[in-house]
Amino acid sequence: MGFVTSKEGSIDLAKTMWQFQVIQTPDQFKALEEEWNHLLAESASHMPFLRHEYLYTWWQTLGGGEWKYGELYLVLAREANGYLRGIAPLFFTQNREGEAALMLLGSIEISDYLDFIVREGDLTTFCEGLLAFLAGVTSPAWKVLDLYNLLDSSPTLTALEAVAKSFGWRYHADCLQHSPYIPLPGDWEAYLASLNKKQRHEIRRKLRRLEESGVPYRWYIVQDENTLDQEIDAFLELMALDAEKQAFLTTVMRSQMRSAIWTAFRAGWLQLSFLEIEGQKAAGYLSFDYGNQIWVYNSGMDNRFNAYSPGWVLLSYLLKWANENRRDAFDFMRGNEDYKYRFGAIDRFVMRARLER
Repeated sequence: MGFVTSKEGSIDLAKTMWQFQVIQTPDQFKALEEEWNHLLAESASHMPFLRHEYLYTWWQTLGGGEWKYGELYLVLAREANGYLRGIAPLFFTQNREGEAALMLLGSIEISDYLDFIVREGDLTTFCEGLLAFLAGVTSPAWKVLDLYNLLDSSPTLTALEAVAKSFGWRYHADCLQHSPYIPLPGDWEAYLASLNKKQRHEIRRKLRRLEESGVPYRWYIVQDENTLDQEIDAFLELMALDAEKQAFLTTVMRSQMRSAIWTAFRAGWLQLSFLEIEGQKAAGYLSFDYGNQIWVYNSGMDNRFNAYSPGWVLLSYLLKWANENRRDAFDFMRGNEDYKYRFGAIDRFVMRARLER
């Protein structure tokens, strides 16, 4: 693969000589898909928001218009034979403090988890080479390496802190948000038994209330490509029934959401689900079924059906499905809403790491 317009440099590391290259054009970015996703599958952090097709889609709208300006700045580490060892998926922009910053593609609002793409055993070597490479970069004139939405368990945080210290760089990490998840036992009854008695009773009571009501209802996961656009429209309209989400769903954000949903569908990891009551959509969940776990991305509810607790009921059906289909975890991702913990979620956090040379 040629990098005609790329800047290249070599960093002499203790164990090997890796070449660090910068990719700055969309065509070059697009051409990386196969080896990018191959490396991601073996990386320390493996999540849908790091998939090539997701981030390439994100780049088309700069996160649904979150960023008004950005320059692509993907830093790759390769062996001399061209074998890809690491990716820092960065772009150059002004951060929220108005500083000239290199940030992770996907930052900040619509990508719950971000990270470098590198095997865990290569992390320290990659971070050493990356910082050495960026130290010599004169264009763009960045001031801070500003990395949002790394899970607190990410080994990248530990590696970056140690390497930054050895370079004499300033490193600071902040806790941003709760990000709870549920480890799944693979059995619905075993999952319910793991909850406290009150919550277990509440889930069963709300399921029975709908199931024994006599009103027609069904829940389903969208499978048909021919109806997907129609289902996306319905989901966005459910979201927009919430005033805060309606403000979030600008025209460009709707375009971003639609593209992201189609991207996940084509790649085989979309889980868009609905609960219909009396033939009308009462609740919807947009999730990703990826890496043998469910990643809950967004939701929408119609308050006209609140008597049947449609959000809780659909969430219960999804948890039952995830257990029966042997998924390992149900990840609620960012946000500390009370219902997540009532369903048995365990707390963890996403972090922001800042490095200044």
